[in-house]
Amino acid sequence: MAKRQYFKKLAAHQDLLVLLAVLMLLLLALLKPSVPVKHDIHSYFFIVDITQSMNAVDMQVNGKPASRLDHTKQLLRETISSLPCDTKVGLGMFSGVNVVTLYLPIEVCSNFSAIQDTLDHIDWRNAWTADSRVRESMLSTSRVVSNFPEPAQVVFFSDGEEAPKLHAFNTRDLSTLQNADGWLLVGIGSEKGAAIPKFTEKNQLLGYWSHESMQLAPGAAPIAAAGLLNRKKDIAEDINDRYLSKLSEATLQAMAKEIGATYVRGDTYMTLQSAMKKQKPARREWAPWSLSSALAGLAGLFLLLAYVPFSRFVKKDIASKQPPAFISAQL
Repeated sequence: MAKRQYFKKLAAHQDLLVLLAVLMLLLLALLKPSVPVKHDIHSYFFIVDITQSMNAVDMQVNGKPASRLDHTKQLLRETISSLPCDTKVGLGMFSGVNVVTLYLPIEVCSNFSAIQDTLDHIDWRNAWTADSRVRESMLSTSRVVSNFPEPAQVVFFSDGEEAPKLHAFNTRDLSTLQNADGWLLVGIGSEKGAAIPKFTEKNQLLGYWSHESMQLAPGAAPIAAAGLLNRKKDIAEDINDRYLSKLSEATLQAMAKEIGATYVRGDTYMTLQSAMKKQKPARREWAPWSLSSALAGLAGLFLLLAYVPFSRFVKKDIASKQPPAFISAQL
């Protein structure tokens, strides 16, 4: 009986109660309350190999033949376009033994046009040397990233080509490399390979690099590693003399294993995306999560209740208290 009277009182003041509840929830929402939530912070540092082997045409862009460098740039355009706001993106280039930073990671949405414009202007002619020391570049990458104000997720695009070739006794030891755990090495190129075009400074084709231009005399290895050896720039005399550059997948895989990184083929955007999703975030931190939207949604729910009269609950309550029909008949 008391419960039924209680529901009757609520039904009599239903509109007022709903209005008070909505006003309270909206006032709370205006105060912008929040709770601390730990979430992942993604900050990428994309490094592009701009050595001359990346000019080899054995990849595709939109179904048409393309150089490794153009394919890499297209991969980055698609990747950067898909990143959510608040993600940070930085760009760097590799040539010789060094990695240089074009800019530190910046927020992707507010700087989208600038990032895309920088990407469009990455060119093999930006290279400061003709040599390619991919193993050495790992050490350079580590030094560069360690000086960033915030941790970054490294994604390194390269065909793994070492030029001129180094001898085994001159291979750089990477066992001392630090902070490479979670890096992503992306292999660009094909197993079939392609000749490396030789261009003028105005990007006009002169011919293709010869086998001889990629060879290294045994005694010259230490000099070449220091970047002091003048490489021969011979042009292949015929198609059989052209040096065939291939994706050095074994080299990249071995480096990835040695430094604790992950290797993936960069043939498609989807493959790259899948690998990036498995990367460890740059960092995890506590950040406020606003409750305003939840409170406003709850206020809307209470407004919907205004269309559901409390008398329905009262009737159900009365019905639940009535004895079954056969008991009433006996009484």
